Amino acid sequence: MQYVSTRATSASAARNPQHFSDILLGGLAPDGGLYLPEQYPQVTGAELDAWRTLSYAELAYEILRKFATDIPDADLKALTAKTYTPEVYRNARADESASQITPLRVLEQSPERTLILQGLSNGPTLAFKDMAMQLLGNLFEYALAKNGDELNIFGATSGDTGSAAEYAMRGKRGIRVFMLSPHKKMSAFQTAQMFSLQDPNIFNIAVEGVFDDCQDMVKAVSNDLEFKVRQKIGTVNSINWARVVAQVVYYFRGYLSATTSNDQKVSFTVPSGNFGNICAGHIARMMGLPIAKLVVATNENNVLDEFFRTGVYRVRKSSETYHTSSPSMDISKASNFERFVYDLVGRDADRTHALFRKVDTHGGFDLSGAPGSDGDEFNLVANYGFQSGCSTHEDRLATIRDVFDDYGITIDTHTADGIKVAREHVEPGVPMIVLETALAAKFNETILEALGTDAARPAGFEDIESLPQRFVVMQPNVAEMKQFIAAHTGLDK
Repeated sequence: MQYVSTRATSASAARNPQHFSDILLGGLAPDGGLYLPEQYPQVTGAELDAWRTLSYAELAYEILRKFATDIPDADLKALTAKTYTPEVYRNARADESASQITPLRVLEQSPERTLILQGLSNGPTLAFKDMAMQLLGNLFEYALAKNGDELNIFGATSGDTGSAAEYAMRGKRGIRVFMLSPHKKMSAFQTAQMFSLQDPNIFNIAVEGVFDDCQDMVKAVSNDLEFKVRQKIGTVNSINWARVVAQVVYYFRGYLSATTSNDQKVSFTVPSGNFGNICAGHIARMMGLPIAKLVVATNENNVLDEFFRTGVYRVRKSSETYHTSSPSMDISKASNFERFVYDLVGRDADRTHALFRKVDTHGGFDLSGAPGSDGDEFNLVANYGFQSGCSTHEDRLATIRDVFDDYGITIDTHTADGIKVAREHVEPGVPMIVLETALAAKFNETILEALGTDAARPAGFEDIESLPQRFVVMQPNVAEMKQFIAAHTGLDK
């Protein structure tokens, strides 16, 4: 299995295919594109049947070995076994078994509609990001140890990626983490989870701006190839291919747990901001997993919903990006969207490059096919099963109340967006699985508003907001950010 950049034109610096280990520690390709396999590996019905009885770790191994073909099987099996254990994913609810890793809860079941919640928040930071990040930490340590090398991770977070990355990388030999987050725009719990870490290899940087400002700086630094190489810069954002492919696993687990035979289909609704989570679902579907629909659920920052309804991709400015009660989706420039567009335009790297150059220069593109538009590929979106919807603050308050009253479950704000949109797209005979984003405790301010009571917290998180915090505040200035990184790596000495 080899990988190419979405912008691998004839003049591209990344036109030569790469192996999994070659792209593991990086993010963007040298040409500014994102890596994808030359072709998606296919899964047979016989494999799906054989996988139904596997543990999560065993299933992860079977799927990942199709993508990481240059890692010895024994090593990959050991890495997945080390990662996906009940001890790591220990924060299961009282009625769940930690050994399930991603348990399903049937919320509604009838011939007309079946609605299922897939739990993804049992990891150490109580968010779905742990599902991939814990594996990424072990993969990084494995790769660095083989070469006696070191890595400086530079990433951006709107909330959950940062803490998941830091908890996965803390104490890892040869790894430092520089994590950007929008200053005062995460929940108090999310902020405390990151900033309370005192590990010397963790650097939290609060940026005066929104998430897109943080993400733009990560891309700018990644595109400075000389600095990136000299400072040994890598990324854990969802532009990192290994993180996306690790998320593919729970789509297979959700499908296999919700069905009894391979002639059944399911749909997934995914709360979406940066498009990485649902991009993994797109990849699973391209591999042959019987997915009927992939439903993108957005909040008030509805850039992706607008595209999947109209064919127009219109990035918002920082001043037009809303600060909402589902803050991890307060994103107006979805990095992983380029991976889907590459498939949508027939894997035409020149066309993909041109479209995303237009994002940088004109703030978006139009594939609706209307006169004067950039093309008519929007009519092909249905072939990939995508639909969408959006949710507001009032919607999520109402959904949190409904789910608590009807099922006795307290859901977080992003998951509420997912359930609200899922209800609009569920169809008879096709189970709809909603991917959970996080435990409700991470967004207690809104839970308190919706239910009049605090969300329950797992043991060990009772007073996290009162812990001492360690972070710096900086402006969204790329030159100053490079100076900060260089000053703390010591690689320029």
